[in-house]
Amino acid sequence: MVVMQVAGLTLDEQTKAPILVLKSVQGNDTLPIWIGAMEAMAISVVINAVSVPRPLTHDLMLGTIGKLGAELLGVEIVDLREGTYFAELDILSAGTRHRVDSRPSDGIALALRAGVPILVRQSVLDAAARDNLRPSASKPAHLIEPADAAAEMMRKAESIRAAHTGQTGQEGEEHEGPDEETLKELLKHLEPDTKTKM
Repeated sequence: MVVMQVAGLTLDEQTKAPILVLKSVQGNDTLPIWIGAMEAMAISVVINAVSVPRPLTHDLMLGTIGKLGAELLGVEIVDLREGTYFAELDILSAGTRHRVDSRPSDGIALALRAGVPILVRQSVLDAAARDNLRPSASKPAHLIEPADAAAEMMRKAESIRAAHTGQTGQEGEEHEGPDEETLKELLKHLEPDTKTKM
């Protein structure tokens, strides 16, 4: 297993889908993973040490694991099949270790909150390199600050909302929440359009 860390978030230049970039702690291995907008926000909140008034989904899950007397030991990205990464949570409960299937994006959001290792199998890194899913040394991944990536996603969401309602989300302005059609359109535009998924 290769120990990785979050290098940052960026956006796909063509689809504007969020990309989470992992980098090996020792060495030059880099692994980009296309993720959903909500998962990108969940990761960005931790990277930028943003405090939230109420627990987010990943905070709730981690809190539940702890309340049940279990402990998250780490997350491992264990496979790459047909452009989709697969991960497992390593959980210790009552002296027994359990493996729980997870999307890498959710596992990493939990790992960042718990301060536990993010590991990737060497075979996954090799497969990603073979399938040209990793940036080369001559074409490094262009990273932007996590806060900027999150802000860009929020700007995109706001522009879609404004296009449907004719309103702009200026500070101090009150408006009703988006209707069902607007939400569907928003989710459609925020969905990653790529084969290399979370």
